[in-house]
Parts: sequence; structure tokens; C-alpha cells
Amino acid sequence: MANKIIFPDNFIWGAATASYQIEGAWNKHGKGESTWDRFTHTPGKIRNNDNGDMANDHYRLWKKDIGLMKKLGLQAYRFSISWPRVLPTGRGKVNQKGLDFYSKLVDGLLSAGIDPFVTLEHWDLPQALEDKGGWTARSTTEAFVEYADVISRALGDRVHSWITHNEPAVVAWLGYETGVHAPGVKDLPASLRAAHHLLLSHGMAVPVIRNNSKDAEVGITLNIGWKVPASNSKMDMDSARLDDGKWFRWFADPVYGRGYPSDMVKHFTKLGGAPNGLDFVQSGDMDTIAVPTDFIGLNYYGRNLHRVEDPNNDPQIFFPHPKTPEHWTEMDWENYPDGLTGVLGRVYFNYNPLKIYITENGASYSTPPDENGNVADVHRTNYLRTHFAAAQRAIQAGVPLAGYFVWSLMDNFEWSFGYSQRFGIVWVNYETQERILKDSAKWYKTVIRKNGF
Repeated sequence: MANKIIFPDNFIWGAATASYQIEGAWNKHGKGESTWDRFTHTPGKIRNNDNGDMANDHYRLWKKDIGLMKKLGLQAYRFSISWPRVLPTGRGKVNQKGLDFYSKLVDGLLSAGIDPFVTLEHWDLPQALEDKGGWTARSTTEAFVEYADVISRALGDRVHSWITHNEPAVVAWLGYETGVHAPGVKDLPASLRAAHHLLLSHGMAVPVIRNNSKDAEVGITLNIGWKVPASNSKMDMDSARLDDGKWFRWFADPVYGRGYPSDMVKHFTKLGGAPNGLDFVQSGDMDTIAVPTDFIGLNYYGRNLHRVEDPNNDPQIFFPHPKTPEHWTEMDWENYPDGLTGVLGRVYFNYNPLKIYITENGASYSTPPDENGNVADVHRTNYLRTHFAAAQRAIQAGVPLAGYFVWSLMDNFEWSFGYSQRFGIVWVNYETQERILKDSAKWYKTVIRKNGF
């Protein structure tokens, strides 16, 4: 008989979503245009030219969605606020109808016994701010603080868990360097400025949130992969180090008071990303970014193997699993639960955060409903089971893991992939907006009830 896996008594089980991916109502009730509205309305940017204009219609169906959460027994719900829904031009006049939506959502969650975890920025910047330079402009940091102040004043009496930014690395590198995400800029120096201003706005907003939301916990969510050299050759090891440096250390090191990692400063300078050095860093910035936080959120999806194709590279190599659904998700990401144990240990023992939340973890599998309306998503259930077990091993090693948010509550708009990928534990029919609990959701419900499996 397999061993029982039990979590600490106060462990929090939740699910996560993001505003642009589920809300729809992109131009209703005074909402301003976001960078993602503009980006998705530009032909050729998104697979099948999909967009989030309707998405899951959560703006209208939020009560139904809270009912689903209650049915699952969720203890917490991590959602993001659409900045342009509340401040249509990013600053200035508040759109009261937008603010009221989130206030009612919070009240609905609390009455259902579900703790709201609010993410202030999950990529949908007001387009009016982007028109003035977006995250490349230092003024956007001040706009973010104004926005954080508005939201935390309005909700701070009821919300006690706050995340400033979700995956600033994705905004910086995919939004401003490669241009595959909104706003679609392709400029390495711009992306470095954007990364800095994202981090700076985090540091500036934390004390404002704390002032408005008494006894609040405030943190930031970073994405992290398990970066592994495919051999012990210098090129493979350098490739893994640089990838980790770009995607994780460039953000985690400043947050924990270490400044920007010197190897990456050298790397970006060599690539021409910082022709005048890091001239966008002003006196006091790094101290501001390193403001003490109550937790770090980690989004983990898999392992990245680094094999540099070069005739002089060390030939020793180990191969990943075969590309079967059991080992690879439909996003072509490797299902590698041991990497979750690894990143949790690495972050805790390297940075010593007070607390860690897994703010996203999940898998894309598009198993449809059968003739009886059941969604037997066996691979997703297996993915979650093995990752929950991996997280529990980290707890046994001393990692202060406090909660786990499955990505995602529902199938939704998956950014540049449109609606071609399904991460939800709830199936969504985008034509009718019908929701169906998948087998993974039913299994998760028992995990929450038993606090283990």
C-alpha cells in the first residue's frame, strides 16, 4: 500500500486565474483598453487570431464561478485585477463600476469561505500608459503605486494576501525583448529598463499596501524552472546558468537585497543590452526593490535541459523522458515533478524567504468531455498527484511551503496560444460558457478535504 501524503494543518489549497484570461467584457462599463486588448486585436499576433474579448465571461458569471470554487472546497482563490478596468488610463479618475466588480467578487468569496489572494498586475497594463513608454518609462512605476493605493484602500479591509506582480520576467523578456507577448516590442535595452521598473514598482508599492491593509501579507510571484545542463561540459553548464540568471536570478537577487547578478550584467552588456551600463538604475533604487516581503510566490511548470549543439562540446549527455503524454504536456513542457522539490529547496536555502507559496502549477491537456459529459483527464490528475508529492518532500526537508494554487481553475485564454491550450481543472465550452468539473477537479476536491492523499 502506498504511503499517505499529508500536509501541514494550516496548509492552504487554492486555484489561480488572471483577469485578461477569463473576464471578457473588454470594453464594458468604462473599462479602458489594455496592452493585451491592443495586441490581440492586431492580426497575426495570436494563434487563430483569438482574443480575450469574451474569454470565460467571468465578469458576468463570477457568482457561478464562486459556486464552482465552493463545490471544490477551495480554501483560497488567487485572481488578478485588471488595472484598466479600475483606472482606464492608468492614473487619475477611478472607474467605480470596475472597482465595484472586484469588491463584490471579494465579498462573494468571503461569504463562500474562500480567502482572496489578489495579484495587482498580471500583464494587462493600461494601453494609455504603454503609449507613454509602458514599463520602459520610470513614470509607470509611479502610476503602479497610485493603482496599488486605490485597490488596497478599497479592498484592504477584506483582502489580507497581496501579490504585486506576476512573473515580471515574462513581461520584460517576452513583452519587450522578443515581442511575442504584449506590447510586442523587440528591443533588448528596452526590456532591461522594463525589468528594472517592474521591480522598482514592486518595492515602491509594498509599504503602500501595508499601510492600507492592516496585517496584510505582501509578496511577489516569480516564474522558475529547473535548469539542468545536459552534460558537465562548460558550454552546457554556462547555458543553464545564463538561462536561470535571466529568468530567475535577475529578479530574485534584487528582491532579496543582492542587486543584479554580476555575471548577468556582464552577459547583457556583451549582448548590447546595456550600452551605457545600467544607467536606468537611480540612487536608492536597489534598496527600494529589496523591501522586506512576507512571502515569495513561485510558478513552476517543468525542467529545461541545456544541450549546446557544438562539435567541440563534451559528448556526455543524458536524455529526458520519451515524448508521451505522461511525460510531456501539450505545451511541449516536460512533466518533471522532482524539479519542483529542487526549486523549492533551492529558493529557500539560497534566499531564506519567510514563506513560499506555489502560486501556479499545472498542465495543459485538452481531453474533451465524453458522451456522458465526463472529462477523464487522467494525465492532469497524474501531473498534480506527482507534483503535490514533490512539494510535500520539500516540506519534509524544511521548506516553509504554506500553500498551493493549481493553474488553472478553468480552461481559459492562453496568451499567444489563444484557446488552443487547456490548463483548467474545469472544462469550459467557449460557445455556451458551460463549465464541467473534470476528473482532476473531483480528485483535487478529495485532496483538499483530506489535506493529502
